[in-house]
Amino acid sequence: MKINEITSLIEAFAPLGWQASYDNAGLVVGRPDDEVHAALLAVDVTEEVIAEAVAKGCDLIITHHPIIFHPLKRLNSASQVERCVEEAIRRGIALYACHTNLDSAPEGMSYRLAEMVGVEHCTVLEPSDKGDGVGFGVVGNLPAPVPTMEYLQMVREVLGCQCIRHSRIASEEVSRVAICTGAGASMIPLAQRAGADLYITADLKYNDFMAPEGGLTVADVGHFESEYCAIEILFDILSKKLCTFALLKSDATRNPINYLF
Repeated sequence: MKINEITSLIEAFAPLGWQASYDNAGLVVGRPDDEVHAALLAVDVTEEVIAEAVAKGCDLIITHHPIIFHPLKRLNSASQVERCVEEAIRRGIALYACHTNLDSAPEGMSYRLAEMVGVEHCTVLEPSDKGDGVGFGVVGNLPAPVPTMEYLQMVREVLGCQCIRHSRIASEEVSRVAICTGAGASMIPLAQRAGADLYITADLKYNDFMAPEGGLTVADVGHFESEYCAIEILFDILSKKLCTFALLKSDATRNPINYLF
């Protein structure tokens, strides 16, 4: 099967035109008309993931994060990015990323995370002018109010978080929740304006935990933890159409952040 036959299914769900201006989603290594036989789904391209692809006979790796964000000036194995690109080319493995276009797609990343933690009737938190329902983050309601700490404990268990960093608990119960997968600190004001009791995101800095006013609690669940669902979304998109093509979920994809308790 040709790469463009596979990527066209992804791009029908999350067109490349929906990605942010800084992004590099799409086919990063390889040619659209190259033939491939099996794909490995992961969050990031790492040396371990490429080794897994080789061991499992996969000649296409589909990830959430693109391996190349900035132009490479040389390929001399000096960095992990260079080594990964070199090894992919050497092994004939194509690399494709579906990043902020998947984040902003209707029923994309934040929608999936909301479904996982019981948030219903979601609308876009930061709408885009690129189409109806396109944008970053979501806000919705729980079926019934839940004690805030009890809800955060459930989120931790569902997402497999080793810990959740959070601001002061602004209200004893949570009924309205805003969510943005990945780095979403800039959208704290939008969560406030949307009337959320709790905003779930990642990559918050020290001052971000001080910023919320009124009844908003902010919670940082971790970047990897919030975006691991990309693997399931991509699997769902492709498995419904490619019944005879081998799709494998990576066992080697890992959170680069480790925690000491």
